[in-house]
Amino acid sequence: MTDSAPLVPEYENVPTAPVVYFDIVASNGMIGGVIEIELAMRNLVPTTDGKVTVKLSTSGRLRCSPAAAAALKAAIDNSTAMLQQNPQQSVASPGKLN
Repeated sequence: MTDSAPLVPEYENVPTAPVVYFDIVASNGMIGGVIEIELAMRNLVPTTDGKVTVKLSTSGRLRCSPAAAAALKAAIDNSTAMLQQNPQQSVASPGKLN
């Protein structure tokens, strides 16, 4: 009998990979079967009169397959569930490679 489990590529941690922070999803869509998500973050911009205005700027652009988008959604759902259960505790979960 042979093992029919799918082969999963080995995961390599790259310490120089960027960390993307965002406050909102500015827009999203799909073209040609590719999911597109634009991420934005708030910026505090000083004005000449001594006040501060808030502006949004692009912090990242996600492009992925539908399968990767489903995996991202599942990871976000899992993380937000952890947050609701343990709001003051750091908890991590291993991911699954697609």
